[in-house]
Amino acid sequence: MKYIKLLIITAMVVSLFWGCSKDEEADIFINSLIATPNSIYPDSMSTVVASVDYSGDKTKTYTWTADEGEITGTGSQITWKAPSETGTYTIELTVGDGDVTDEASVQVSVTETPIMVFSGTITGNTTLTPDREYLLRGGVFVGDGTNETVLTIEPGVTIYGESSTWGVLVVRRNSKIMAEGTAAAPIVMTSDKPVGSRGRSDWGGLIINGNAPLNTGDEAYGEGGTGYYGGDDPHDNSGVLKYVRVEYAGREISPDNELNGIAFQGVGDETEVDYVQVHMNKDDGIEFFGGTCNIKHVVLTGIADDCFDYTDGWTGKAQFIVAQQYGDDADQGFECDNNGEDNTATPYSNPTIYNFTMIGAPDGPESDIGALIREGTKGKWYNGIIMGFGEYGLDIDHDQTFLNVDDGSLIFDNVLFYDNAATFSNDDDGFDEENFAMTTMTNNAIVTQGPVVDPFDLVNPDFRPQNAALTHAYHNPPNDGFFEDVDYIGGVDPDDDWTAGWIITDAN
Repeated sequence: MKYIKLLIITAMVVSLFWGCSKDEEADIFINSLIATPNSIYPDSMSTVVASVDYSGDKTKTYTWTADEGEITGTGSQITWKAPSETGTYTIELTVGDGDVTDEASVQVSVTETPIMVFSGTITGNTTLTPDREYLLRGGVFVGDGTNETVLTIEPGVTIYGESSTWGVLVVRRNSKIMAEGTAAAPIVMTSDKPVGSRGRSDWGGLIINGNAPLNTGDEAYGEGGTGYYGGDDPHDNSGVLKYVRVEYAGREISPDNELNGIAFQGVGDETEVDYVQVHMNKDDGIEFFGGTCNIKHVVLTGIADDCFDYTDGWTGKAQFIVAQQYGDDADQGFECDNNGEDNTATPYSNPTIYNFTMIGAPDGPESDIGALIREGTKGKWYNGIIMGFGEYGLDIDHDQTFLNVDDGSLIFDNVLFYDNAATFSNDDDGFDEENFAMTTMTNNAIVTQGPVVDPFDLVNPDFRPQNAALTHAYHNPPNDGFFEDVDYIGGVDPDDDWTAGWIITDAN
């Protein structure tokens, strides 16, 4: 409730109140009057900039006034020093040439907890600090798509997506987001609604666009109008996400035109993604559209569509993934595609994934398939748990995917299945999932004791492995600098619960 009260007090500021004292042939016009920041501490500074169109040849005069505070500077840009008292203050500008004038005003909020409102495009390097709060109004884009702009977000920062304008944060190609939180002070991107009223689809989510390869062409345009992505640089660097939560986001604009919790669109493998949670998202939790980005320590909870989705030639790596569906709305755990239009498009989607725990919602009507692998994807999955799904544990579809099984470029092994409505798909497509999982692969098992300590508690879950997950054969990851050695199956270390202390489980 504190945030909502502040939002009312500090509501954005770029409103212009026009008053004209000019005749019909007026040739002077104030296009905009912007205060930056527009929400500040007492006794601090805001810069006010005017953009003026003038077709005459006389000397213009700028007259600045404020109801309180101090003004320094002249011309089209001044600095306003706030008074010591909190409140909302008005700065007025009159521009004239002796014959015609135009007037405008802008308001600045002075508060002990300033809120900065972002809208449009951020084109200068910007740092967000935890001593204030931030609001995304509509689509907020980092960079112009050509020149590098760096958005740095310090530990403990909270960013609100405005629900009335579908706030969304998009990092364009050639720019970076440097969001490095900590377990004690995660970075939170969340709904602007009060606690208790939040829900899926309150705002848009986070989209990162990079220059890494796709199999749909040289570049593509992101769903939801999120910009161009893709290129020829597999080692592109879009920055860092570390200890970041994205909550109550996502939007289905139309079928196949959706906003995910976090969308990695053509993102390269120099980008670091480690310790992220997407919670209560309306569409997919995380989706990779091509690219080579790697990801580690991921929690996906209450996702209304697919928890972990990829398509269009993603060739990255992943380790330590936990997904927990809620019974009210859900779809697949993994949804794994190559290219829906051309199952043989290259580069093939071909990820390597170790240590995952996919938890369905056995008492809910929406939980579907633990791992849906289709449309020609290749890949390797090891050391996983798939449990509690309402339709199947594993379903493999489409002829090209079957060929990938035959030539050994699709492996799904060292996986435990528990308490799924049916362990394997029985659709009549000519492929026998059970034979593949239990004969072609040699280290999968259907177990009768729960492999996770407390997987179905939605408030205080315990995702640590137990029983067969501690004793069954596991697969050693490669020693390549990314993967970590393990001696267990599942997404969480039995002796070191990396999810503790920084994730959220609140339904609203």
